[in-house]
Amino acid sequence: MTQRVQEILSWYGSDNPGTLTNLARLLNHGKLAGTGKLVILPVDQGFEHGPARSFAPNPDAYDPRYHFELAIEAGCNAYAAPLGFLEAGAREFVGQIPLILKVNDHDVLLDEKDPYQALTGSVEDALRLGCVGIGFTIYPGSEHRLEMYGQIRAYAQEAKRHGLVVIIWSYPRGSGLSKAGETAIDVTAYAAHIAAQLGAHIIKVKLPSDHIEQEAARKVYEQENISISTLDARVRHIVQCTFNGRRIVIFSGGVVDSDQAISEEIRAIHTGGGFGSIIGRNSFQRSKSQALNLLNSITDIYSSKPTLRARILT
Repeated sequence: MTQRVQEILSWYGSDNPGTLTNLARLLNHGKLAGTGKLVILPVDQGFEHGPARSFAPNPDAYDPRYHFELAIEAGCNAYAAPLGFLEAGAREFVGQIPLILKVNDHDVLLDEKDPYQALTGSVEDALRLGCVGIGFTIYPGSEHRLEMYGQIRAYAQEAKRHGLVVIIWSYPRGSGLSKAGETAIDVTAYAAHIAAQLGAHIIKVKLPSDHIEQEAARKVYEQENISISTLDARVRHIVQCTFNGRRIVIFSGGVVDSDQAISEEIRAIHTGGGFGSIIGRNSFQRSKSQALNLLNSITDIYSSKPTLRARILT
């Protein structure tokens, strides 16, 4: 085990050996094994956005087995999906890629100002399928946020008792926020911190903009001269807000974009001290050859030495 992985595991001193073993499995798998960086393939978009919107650009992706194959061939650290997709391939690909069960999901069949998530999987399901951990989405900003916080606390307690890793998708959304506020730097940092306080081992957030949503926060950012003018500086601030870098923070890939634009974002994450990426639509909506080229380039960036602007917070 590398010194970097040992260091990361030391941040989770309250966890049992089973949970630390599964966290080590994530960190020691794939092309980034031992580096402390993660690239995860998530495929919950079929539930979240609808099958045609998610898979029509690359019809091979309608088949759940395709995503197992893509994650394995790309050398990802893990593959995350809802119950149905994992059940459709877990036996066929047993032992070839660490799995994460997404235990709550949301659809877009209704226009909701304050979204909520249905509980669609369980810790028992995750154990049955041989998963290393569970994934759970919360919506800071929604009027239902307090219920979601309570739900993940209960799920996290059970998951940790059984030696599973807890990953929280923390996506600010709801009537309490403007559209720009969903990715505002102050809101994203707050959402990441909330996930850390709820006991997440790994936190997933969107890349933040330089917009500041809350006037009370704006005063602090200006008075304390917090640097948010560049993407790598904003990433560094998000990492700082998750226990000064002592929790794993990864960033979502978002809507489909060009290889060049994605690479620029990955470099900013790497330079800012982020721990990696969770790349869904930008992977499976491309052909497999294009997706593999993109994922290979991403792992190459994370494998490289960060530029001098990067600051290690730990």
